[in-house]
Amino acid sequence: MSDRHATQPEGQAPSRRRELAQFLLLAFGIWPVVAVAIVGGYGFLVWMYQLIAGPPGPSGH
Repeated sequence: MSDRHATQPEGQAPSRRRELAQFLLLAFGIWPVVAVAIVGGYGFLVWMYQLIAGPPGPSGH
């Protein structure tokens, strides 16, 4: 038996295929959705702020 199997408890060895699937899900599924949500949420906040405070720039008086 190799040392790698001897150091991990029985039934606890992570599968490389499962790790790869989890990485791909995070890298191409969850994180892009989170990034779009953050950017969209920031844009929405700026839009709502400008509805209340007015557009940026000189007031034109």
